[in-house]
Amino acid sequence: MILLSDRRVSVIPLRDNGEVMVDLRDVDELRVDARLADAAGAYAHLREDTVARLVSAQGRLPYGLRLLIIEGYRPLSLQTTYFEDYKAELRANYPHWTPARLHTEASKYVSPPEVAPHSTGGTTDLTLCTEDGIELDMGTAVNASPIASANACFTASPDISPQARVNRGILSQALTSVGLVNYPTEWWHWSFGDRYWALSTGAAATRYGPVDLS
Repeated sequence: MILLSDRRVSVIPLRDNGEVMVDLRDVDELRVDARLADAAGAYAHLREDTVARLVSAQGRLPYGLRLLIIEGYRPLSLQTTYFEDYKAELRANYPHWTPARLHTEASKYVSPPEVAPHSTGGTTDLTLCTEDGIELDMGTAVNASPIASANACFTASPDISPQARVNRGILSQALTSVGLVNYPTEWWHWSFGDRYWALSTGAAATRYGPVDLS
């Protein structure tokens, strides 16, 4: 399992194709959840090609199922806050851990800001729901931490129900079929065009770099 803290991720060359950001709330085919809504609406934005791929993935789901987008773009400043806050939480709970281990363990749940997938606009956290908006059983809640879930948040975790495993498989099949890549410690985290995507697919460089929504 390659983590976002791995040097193989951070050495991928950064390029950006200048693709525009799209407001998902204007895309009729996609359903957007407001639990992480911010005043600027950043959470509901993604790059144009990533959005097109999500629309295509939606069309590949079994009848009656919908993608439910929880969060897309995340400003780099907010990513840094999330990472440092979670690392501080781990430091308080595991004072014997070295700085290197704290960095690695934190990266299982929050990306280090230097590689920040969400800040490129190519990465989204999402789940499955019914047409009525009822979320499917995916084994854990979106954004469950490895420690709190005893690693059940890992995409391939064996410690979830058979139905949750089936549901994760449905999500994975739809998204991988359109070129998105999963971060294996978070079943809900899927990316396109960022450094983790580039490493996973053998691309020479990223398609997206960090972007300022404004």
